[in-house]
Amino acid sequence: MNSTSITDLLERETADGPLSRRDAMLRTGRMAGAVAIASLPLSLGLFTRKAAAQGSIPEDLLAVLNFALTLERLEDEFYKAGLATGGLDLGTARPIIEQISKHETAHVTLLTTLLGEAAAPAPGFDFTGGGTFSNPFSSAGGFLTMAQGFEDLGVRAYKGQAAALAAQAELLTTALRIHSVEARHAAILRRLAQTPADKAWITGSSNTVADLQPIYDGEEATTQGRVDLLPLGTPEAASEAFDEPLDQATVETIIGPFLVPAEEPPPA
Repeated sequence: MNSTSITDLLERETADGPLSRRDAMLRTGRMAGAVAIASLPLSLGLFTRKAAAQGSIPEDLLAVLNFALTLERLEDEFYKAGLATGGLDLGTARPIIEQISKHETAHVTLLTTLLGEAAAPAPGFDFTGGGTFSNPFSSAGGFLTMAQGFEDLGVRAYKGQAAALAAQAELLTTALRIHSVEARHAAILRRLAQTPADKAWITGSSNTVADLQPIYDGEEATTQGRVDLLPLGTPEAASEAFDEPLDQATVETIIGPFLVPAEEPPPA
């Protein structure tokens, strides 16, 4: 992947009017990020006051929120590390990655504030996955492909927690707000990484990096809500039309190699 191919991808189509699609996307992204970050204190204050009025968050939901926090920290640190790596030429994708990074930082801020003292200690991160992957910050292609994998994983992970959050409307709504943004990240990253070329959705369980395969296993489903979709088209089209959830245990197994446990505090 080089900067020219990214530019070609983003400028393939133009919007009506003086702005190219790329310019409109970047301008809209900057505005959305500014609004999201500026609105955090108000939204956090409203939510925490409601939580205080209703009592503490149940232990099982604290676990769900800490699970989400770990995923957000993983993404947040990955983007920060990539943007800080000298020699990683992201070309015209860089402003997009910078904006996604701001979104992830906002997600971490939200979740840590909601959890308060119940927030789990931040782990360290090994983005080689314990040596499974070569340095993902050595090339734009490797960086964008791993970013795509993390975002696709996040989308499935949030979906997998919907049932656990169903009894807490505010928490569920908050999670869904993050989930949809993660899906937008996944879509643009799939276009930037071109894996496969020019597709913003997942076809079956296919991907181009074998070691990322667990993120996509199960996406080939062609039955939804006991409805067989195969009579409506091809298996590829039927699987593309729906995304599948991942349970917490599976997600933790996938991200485990990327985590370095937080050091235990010294005894008092």
